[in-house]
Amino acid sequence: MRQVAALSHGAGNHNYYMEDNTLVRVNKTLLEQMQISDAEIEHRMELLGLTAEKLNLLSSHKSLIEDHLDIIVDEFYEKQTEIDEIALLIGDTDTLQRLHTALRKYVIDLFSGKYDSEYVNNRLRIGMVHKRIGVEPKLYLSAVMTLKNLIVCILKSNIQKKEQVEPTLETLDKLLYFDTTLIFDTYIESLIGEIENAKRRTEAYAKSLEKKVTERTQQLEKLAKLDPLTNIYNRRAMQEVLCRELVVAKRRKTKLSFVYFDIDNFKQINDKHGHIKGDEVLKHIGQILLGNLRASDIPCRYGGDEFCFILPDCDIENAKPVCKKIIKSFVKKYPDFSLSMGITETGKESYIDDDSLIKAADEKMYLAKKESGPKICF
Repeated sequence: MRQVAALSHGAGNHNYYMEDNTLVRVNKTLLEQMQISDAEIEHRMELLGLTAEKLNLLSSHKSLIEDHLDIIVDEFYEKQTEIDEIALLIGDTDTLQRLHTALRKYVIDLFSGKYDSEYVNNRLRIGMVHKRIGVEPKLYLSAVMTLKNLIVCILKSNIQKKEQVEPTLETLDKLLYFDTTLIFDTYIESLIGEIENAKRRTEAYAKSLEKKVTERTQQLEKLAKLDPLTNIYNRRAMQEVLCRELVVAKRRKTKLSFVYFDIDNFKQINDKHGHIKGDEVLKHIGQILLGNLRASDIPCRYGGDEFCFILPDCDIENAKPVCKKIIKSFVKKYPDFSLSMGITETGKESYIDDDSLIKAADEKMYLAKKESGPKICF
């Protein structure tokens, strides 16, 4: 809303644009960035009827305007500072003095007689400066109207040849309109740039959000499949994986072994040592399974103190040493406790379904409880 900056010049020819959320310096004039050629400038002037003859007439009054320049600038800012919000934006004498200097340059340029690419680029910079500091278009237009009325009063009162008054005022009006279209071109260009930048930011945020949602979904899916105490697959996940592995075994014509086991007299452990101790034992079994099985093997907690693991591409003979290693690791940690294991296999000539495989291993486990020594039944 900085109307006080209206009609002032931007500093320097270096401009900036946003790329990937970064302010990038561009060593191009606004004229070059907006691709306004000399032919385009000439065409715009033709559309407004700004002929060389009329512009020469306007520039012929340059001396007159220079003689009254202080009056124009002083009265302009006197009117502007009557508005409280504008007075607050100006803030101090130094700022006001800089604005006076900028406006003097702007008014002189109107009557300079040089309406070339440099003139156009300066007008584009004015628009860019106003947009950057947040001057609303209505405030800029209000300032232009104020300035125009002041200049018109000077011209009407001081042009000696009365037949020149109307053509001069008409040309001034058209030139100010020409300036305004250029300034609003930069407003529009800047807004388009902001929209594009906002679009890029939104797309980047959407992709980031999508990635986070995907990652979180995967995390939740993983958590839904894991037993929270032992950090291995739960019963539901085990059944899904077992069905999948049976399909793979059938397709590859390979054997698959399934081991089912539990902790002997686990209730007594809880009763004698407490549930905290029981949870510690269960958690350690999860660690043993994760530490002793292949990456392709799938350890699971079936429920309570019952565990199982799936051994793809593995027969009973190769499964037995794996079971012994797990029992040995467990007894080393808990010599007073023991495990009972049942092993069953399926394939490669014929395959049983998942429920039958689990049931067969469960039955073998109960048979193992009746044996002495390493409690593995197959």
